[in-house]
Amino acid sequence: MAPSIELSGKPIIITGASGGIGAATAIACARAGMPVALFARSQDKLETVKAQIERAGGSAIVVVGAVEDVDANAELIAKAQEAFGDVYSAIANAGYGQEIECATMPISDIRAMFEVNFYGSLNLVQPMVAKFRDRGAGHAMMVSSGLSKIGLPYYGAYCATKAAQDHFCRAMRLELVGTGVMVSSVHPVLTKTDFHTAAAQKSGGQLKIARPTKMQTAQTVADAIVRCLRKPKGEVWTSWASRIGLGASVMMPGVTDRVLGRMVRKKAMGNGQ
Repeated sequence: MAPSIELSGKPIIITGASGGIGAATAIACARAGMPVALFARSQDKLETVKAQIERAGGSAIVVVGAVEDVDANAELIAKAQEAFGDVYSAIANAGYGQEIECATMPISDIRAMFEVNFYGSLNLVQPMVAKFRDRGAGHAMMVSSGLSKIGLPYYGAYCATKAAQDHFCRAMRLELVGTGVMVSSVHPVLTKTDFHTAAAQKSGGQLKIARPTKMQTAQTVADAIVRCLRKPKGEVWTSWASRIGLGASVMMPGVTDRVLGRMVRKKAMGNGQ
């Protein structure tokens, strides 16, 4: 069994770090001794996360920008390097969802979601992997989703962006075997964050399909990510039940279609449609 990697002193970049999984992961990484470069659109929220890290004795910097902006990612990487030296890990976490019919979702909105969720991840991960490869060490992650394995009705665009992350992580991971560079995908299930509130706002009201009741905490995902940083593996899951269920859904598409079809009809009737 490979020994655990000592994370103390190894810098990390985290996008989407102003709240939810990103903020929880930043705090957990700092607790493990990693200097953290925090990146998101909201400086106020990032400063709050930074203050929390520093109160606990950790080290962090704030860089404000949008993940879909290539130049902003380059600035983030440069500032992290300037503040902490060679960066050991990069986590592409920023993303959003929307509940909308695939057949009528404007192409411009689909492109916009891909720009943030998928291309925004590559804007960080590709240049960081190049640096990791030159040094012969490093760990890149994309926070994908359990939904990367399935097309959930009314979330087709979101699922597609998450599947794209999943496939690219696997392909890169295998392409980089023997280089000292690891690429992992993270597959959270329903998590208690602002994701669903933001999705409802983008969807024009209350969610009809994804109306979660029981959810895991962002801390659960953050702890799983830190464990993966210590003992690298290809995929990070926080629920074995969901992993098995989603795997079975891929093996039995007809059954999956019937189950999802019933779910959609039940939700529609519940909303008076």
